[in-house]
Amino acid sequence: MLDEYGLSPLHRLGQNFLHDHNILTKLVDASGVQEGDLVVEIGSGTGTLTEALLDRGCRVIACELDKGLTGLLRDRFGDSINLIHGDCLKKKRLNQEIVEAVGEEQWRLVANLPYQIASPLLVDVLVNHSGCLGQYVTIQYEVAQRLMAKVNSAQWGVLSILVQRNADISLITKVPNTCFWPQPKILSACVQVIPKKGIEPNQSDDFAKFVTMLFASRRKQLGSIVGRNAQFPEGVNPEMRPSTLTIHQLEELCAMVKTSKD
Repeated sequence: MLDEYGLSPLHRLGQNFLHDHNILTKLVDASGVQEGDLVVEIGSGTGTLTEALLDRGCRVIACELDKGLTGLLRDRFGDSINLIHGDCLKKKRLNQEIVEAVGEEQWRLVANLPYQIASPLLVDVLVNHSGCLGQYVTIQYEVAQRLMAKVNSAQWGVLSILVQRNADISLITKVPNTCFWPQPKILSACVQVIPKKGIEPNQSDDFAKFVTMLFASRRKQLGSIVGRNAQFPEGVNPEMRPSTLTIHQLEELCAMVKTSKD
């Protein structure tokens, strides 16, 4: 298909096309999509996953940045998909064309994500788009480890905290590099990110900035970062390091530090 259109994978856009139908089936099965469901697909590429979603009867909003691939997708699927040509993120926020296409409906994100946009996209969709019922995506395995990290582990950090604050994350399957063309040098994984029930997405800029500030000095003691005379929550002391704190402890510490400054 690419040869026919005179196209080749663009490294700068992170184009590694997932062609293993077993992995694609696992990803679509995990999403639980049924006939008539609305799905957003980011980085549709040559349309392999798009076709699988259409076969399930989904209504697909496909976003593709590559102009050549957009033409290929338009020729291949015509009016059977809502095709958007452009960057899925604008200033780390979901493209307004996608937002308008979704409208007030509930939807799912099912995609083989370009690695460089995976983290900001996952966070933005989770926090700012309550209509999204879940994200089922292929991402770099290292990012998957960070998403699923536990407190006091090497991977526990800003991404883990901001996502786990609002969602449950689980591994669908690991994806060897042989499942892609061209083959990346790294291992990938399919994960699902499901918003927690009964809570409103909670991601104040103050908390995000506070956690980012703490983990920029993750090897330092808390007292060295926020001041040893600062007020600390129960169970937290100035000698502890950021990576040892739970999300609840970080929320309490953030509130106390903010109150003391006010």
